Amino acid sequence: MSSPSSDPVPYDVHALRHALLGPAGRWTQLDVVDETGSTNADLTAAALAGAPDGSVLVTEHQTSGRGRLDRGWESPRGSGIAVSVLWRPEGVPAERLGWLPMLAGVALLDAVHEVAPGLEAGLKWPNDLLLGAQRRKGAGILAEMTPVSGGGPGVVVGLGVNVGAPEGTLPPTATSPAAEGYPVDRTALLIALVRNLGEREAAWRAAAGDADESGLRGDYRAGCLSLGSEVRVELPGGSAIVGIAEDVDTSGQLLVLEPDGRRRSVAAGDIVHLRPADRPES
Repeated sequence: MSSPSSDPVPYDVHALRHALLGPAGRWTQLDVVDETGSTNADLTAAALAGAPDGSVLVTEHQTSGRGRLDRGWESPRGSGIAVSVLWRPEGVPAERLGWLPMLAGVALLDAVHEVAPGLEAGLKWPNDLLLGAQRRKGAGILAEMTPVSGGGPGVVVGLGVNVGAPEGTLPPTATSPAAEGYPVDRTALLIALVRNLGEREAAWRAAAGDADESGLRGDYRAGCLSLGSEVRVELPGGSAIVGIAEDVDTSGQLLVLEPDGRRRSVAAGDIVHLRPADRPES
């Protein structure tokens, strides 16, 4: 989503593997490639070929990344993070798998708070990262069900994060920690992100995907800037509804209070914040 950095600093692969792999870690395999079209596509293919639960794929340069609703997501060399993870969440009911992209959003928010304390950050339902006082987009997340060798469910979750893109190199609706005055090290942010992903998914899986029992739903509510805001929800098919985003239910659907008093559950859609919630930001 930005122009390539003139002098990109590559990932410290040794630091990544030292921090994330090993008997105490959640992750079983971590690969860093110089360039690829899509880490999600590559890891989906690897899942079919037998890649283990807990595989991680990172690239320095992603050329054909995809976001939600088939939007493109470019990750120019050295200016952002493009990472995908593979989970095989056996024992979790299928109706609870929709929490995984929202879990990834919470893990990313935790990572940003960790490496850039003081930077205003929150989530737009379901999982867009918003940064700064203007609440511009700093990252996107795409989760895809995938068949895996040996049977059972497989989910690949990809994250594209703007990190070092300076002011003026991003679209008006996008931003990065650097553009907001918080330069961060890509390797440090990636380590925090992947570690948090592993810890949150392990707790969620141990609770058989119960978002309340694992604490995920409460943490999501605390970090979601959409809740309490007046929003327009653009639904698949072209229709839209306007109302107050009140809550997320136990399956992660957005609960919207319409002006006539009706409450609607929204499973999928793109939302626009019309009036921010009157509450402190995280």
